[in-house]
Amino acid sequence: MTLQQLTYLVTVADCGNITEAAEKLFISQPSLSHAIHNLEKEMGVKAFVRSNKGVTVTREGEELLSYARMLLEQADNMREYFGSGERRTPKFSVSCQHYSFAVNAFVDLIKEFDADRYSFIIRETQTGEIIEDVANGKSEIGVIYLSQHNEEVISKLIRNNGLVFDEKYVAAPHVFICSDHPLAGKDIITVEDLQPYPYLVYEQGNNNSFYFSEEFMSVLDFPKNIQVRDRATLFNLVIGLNGFTVSSGVIDSKLNGSSIIARPLAVDKCMRIGVLHKKNTLPSRYADFYINALEKNLSIV
Repeated sequence: MTLQQLTYLVTVADCGNITEAAEKLFISQPSLSHAIHNLEKEMGVKAFVRSNKGVTVTREGEELLSYARMLLEQADNMREYFGSGERRTPKFSVSCQHYSFAVNAFVDLIKEFDADRYSFIIRETQTGEIIEDVANGKSEIGVIYLSQHNEEVISKLIRNNGLVFDEKYVAAPHVFICSDHPLAGKDIITVEDLQPYPYLVYEQGNNNSFYFSEEFMSVLDFPKNIQVRDRATLFNLVIGLNGFTVSSGVIDSKLNGSSIIARPLAVDKCMRIGVLHKKNTLPSRYADFYINALEKNLSIV
């Protein structure tokens, strides 16, 4: 097995077509097919199902791709760390829940490593996809939270995917409402106060259970529930419907607007915000910087 074969494997999976992958890799299609076949034979797996429409990754192929991406990423990190002045295109990807501090840290990263060429990705996405992204190498790190109500289920999923959760910040749950909300004048808001108003939550797809919820409290706790996919829609509904959501209390007026405010929620629980990464891996300098920037953005709260 060689790094070149792993590069071929990942490129074919990304392209979904051997002909297109061969053109991208500047090799002949027969040579690429032969290299993939040899890798499959050596690993004892069938990575792809071939058809006239292209290739489809098999279940065991997904697992092989996860390791391939990890090894290629580690090889890049080693070249960059031990390389003698070679200038490399900055590359980094993070998957996160819908947190303004995660976006701010990403902005800090880009400002620090601004160059003529770079490839940075931030995915604000569903909780299950964050774990999958880090596990299969699509993102180097993920940003999620754990609490008393989801820790047992999510921690097991993290362990089963060969990941580690590093706690970075402990937050008391807050209610996000608009500045004109009838409850805006209260110093502390209770669950009973919130009953008449729409509870806004992020939709979690196939994992749409309260264990995967980004919001601190289950949707079952309130009679009025609205599910959304993005932060802009959620905050528009917070303003337009006197709705609310429950999160960390870390808010940025530049990203979320000055009309959104946070008030403490009267519950004796906490949110442990942290970073997901693979076990026993060498982080890139971009991941190191991002994590430090994340901590700084959280420390100024």
